[in-house]
Amino acid sequence: MTRPSYSSCPPCVAYGIAAFACLAAATLAAPAYAAEAYPSKPITIVVPYPPGGSNDIFARIVAKEIGEDLKQPVIIDNRPGASGNTGTSMVAKAAPDGYTLVAVSSSMTTNAAVQTRLTYDAVKSFAPVAMVAQGPFIVAVSNALPARTPQELIDLIRKNPGKYNYASSGPGSVNEFGTELLKAKAGKLQIQHVPYKGMGPAITDLIGNQTQLLISSGPSLLPMVRAGKVRAVGITSAKPSPIAPDLAPMANAVPGYEFELWWGFLAPAGTPAPIVAQLNAAVNRALEKPAIRNAILKEGAEAKPVTPQQFAETIAADVSRWKALAKEQNIVAD
Repeated sequence: MTRPSYSSCPPCVAYGIAAFACLAAATLAAPAYAAEAYPSKPITIVVPYPPGGSNDIFARIVAKEIGEDLKQPVIIDNRPGASGNTGTSMVAKAAPDGYTLVAVSSSMTTNAAVQTRLTYDAVKSFAPVAMVAQGPFIVAVSNALPARTPQELIDLIRKNPGKYNYASSGPGSVNEFGTELLKAKAGKLQIQHVPYKGMGPAITDLIGNQTQLLISSGPSLLPMVRAGKVRAVGITSAKPSPIAPDLAPMANAVPGYEFELWWGFLAPAGTPAPIVAQLNAAVNRALEKPAIRNAILKEGAEAKPVTPQQFAETIAADVSRWKALAKEQNIVAD
């Protein structure tokens, strides 16, 4: 019996080739059909602090707007612990798919400058998504301290080396960095650091004149200033700020001094660039809305839309800057 050759059965051969071609085309096209348009499910923003803090407030201000823009719910998940490192570490290890972000602030970069046990790298473990806000700190003094302007404060400390104390919310805190930067820029001011376990007790002792100086955020200090319990003498931005237009910059007395806090969102490293760009655009569109800008201003900051690349550059520069300051001023974590 003679075996049929391929040439003796052209219809079969034609059918086989056509079937194989169809199968190959379907296989190649499968990923395109399987991939879902982003986002196809809720997005979670992890806030690595308890509810009510600045990271939490700013995340909630924009979350609803982002959700409406992307047509998916945006969920706030508070995961406090270890000075913000618990929740931040969790997101560093999350799937890089755009569905898990972390709301951070400049304190992430000061932590990176002094803490040696972090389970993530502030620069390499994340894909910067969007900056939300930026704002200066308020420089407040005890009502017992006879200083009402930046120059009067600096002159008073210089004339009384070692007499006064400054408060912070803890060793290695962003408050300590802001004050130590002022000391360094002013030529080694001699004022002692008293660290507290949180901002609440730090403010209480400032009111009671157990400490005489505290540099902290507008949301922390402005209510006490308005109530007359402490006195604001300056602001840490290089120029006057709309969050407290009546306050003069400390740079008027200490040239070159500038200290501003930022807040923003990060995704895990490896998150696809198109997804990062889509999230960035949604956040920036929210920040252009007058109602959102006003809400942020009331919390002591200004809306700050930037590109992911600009945000990445800010983070890297801050880590380098704070590491140098920590070494110069002997700033250490708890």
